[in-house]
Amino acid sequence: MRTNNGKVKNTIISIYFILIVLAVIVTALYSSFSEESQNPAITILIILGIFIVLLIITHNVSKYFEYDSDGIQVVIINKGLLVSEYVNYREHRVEFEKDDLLGYRFRDFIFYKSMVITLRDKQGKKHKERFNVTLVGRRKRKYIRQSLSKIIKENRKTVKKA
Repeated sequence: MRTNNGKVKNTIISIYFILIVLAVIVTALYSSFSEESQNPAITILIILGIFIVLLIITHNVSKYFEYDSDGIQVVIINKGLLVSEYVNYREHRVEFEKDDLLGYRFRDFIFYKSMVITLRDKQGKKHKERFNVTLVGRRKRKYIRQSLSKIIKENRKTVKKA
């Protein structure tokens, strides 16, 4: 099964655009803030802090996700959404044999959703890989969950036969 969240890119560009427009509006209204408050510098710093927090949250959440379980290997890719076509700056890529998958878990926080998969490496040790699935739709997460459950179920059958 192959899936990705490539259609979300326009939404993220719109959110960045809105944040930039808000920053311009706040800058333009600086003079009105300076007349109404006792300390205009603190007011502007608070607004700037809120803007920076929103920008950081948007930047951390906006990641491209791709899942491909066709064939013998499973490929999961997380990378930056905006300039990743030109500069590969935030890519997290994991390719593993289906036999090496031990478990998975989806975590849901307020602004962030993640998928943690547990894999077996060549020495037989367990290690975890974390992926950002915030912008992956609920239906696609359900399909990924079904695909991973199927792989784990097949792995358990082969372990019992051996």
